[in-house]
Amino acid sequence: MDCRRALIEAGGDIDKALEVLKKQALYKAEKKADRVVRQGVVETYIHTGGRIGAMVELNCETDFVARTDVFKQLAHDIAMQVAAQEPLCISQDKMPKDTETPPEVACLLLQPFIKDPTRTIQDLINEAIAKTGENIKVNRFARFELGQVEAKVAGI
Repeated sequence: MDCRRALIEAGGDIDKALEVLKKQALYKAEKKADRVVRQGVVETYIHTGGRIGAMVELNCETDFVARTDVFKQLAHDIAMQVAAQEPLCISQDKMPKDTETPPEVACLLLQPFIKDPTRTIQDLINEAIAKTGENIKVNRFARFELGQVEAKVAGI
C-alpha cells in the first residue's frame, strides 16, 4: 500500500515514487530514534578463506524483531560490510579527531553498501526501521584479520 500511495503522490513517476518512499523511511526512523534498544543479535561474518572476520552487535527494541529475517539479514549485511571496508567508527560523531580519513570511508553508517553502492548503511538501517516499526542501532563492531596484532573495535 505504501508503494501505491507513493506512486499516486508522484503522479505515476517511478523515480519520484522511490524518493517519496525513501523520505517516508527516513521520517519513520527519525520518529523512533529516541527509543531504547536493549534486544538484538550478535552476528559474525567470516570471509572466504578464513583470513578476515567481523562481529557486529545490532540492537532493536524487542526480541520478536531480533528474530525476524529482515533484522537477521541486516545484521549479516553489516557484518559483511565491516569485514570488507574496515570502518574506524560507527558514526561521524564518534570519529577519531586525529584521523585524516574522510567520514564516508571511516564511518560505518556513512559508507556505501558493498552490495548496492547507491545506498549507505544508514539507508539500510532506515529501511529496516520502516519495515519492522522499531528503532535499530549498531552498538559495536570488531574486525579481525589474520596476522594483525590487534582487532579493530568500535562502539561502546
